[in-house]
Amino acid sequence: MILPTKHLPTERALLTVGAQLLMHLQEPKSVSRLWSDIKHDPSQDNSISFDWFVLALDLLSAMGIIHFANERIARTTSA
Repeated sequence: MILPTKHLPTERALLTVGAQLLMHLQEPKSVSRLWSDIKHDPSQDNSISFDWFVLALDLLSAMGIIHFANERIARTTSA
């Protein structure tokens, strides 16, 4: 589910969806704003469900790449 497999295409793997999310996180955004940006981006696969979107956010958060503060999702800055 995190990586593509024989039964999970690359565009649906959570790592791929997470990378797409990061491309839209140039500035802190609310969950609904990020979801709207993903759904309306013609260059992205718009077939992901909200559940899959949240799982990708969970993965990025568990990896320490994003954080949630002040009702916004933002990239974690590294030193």
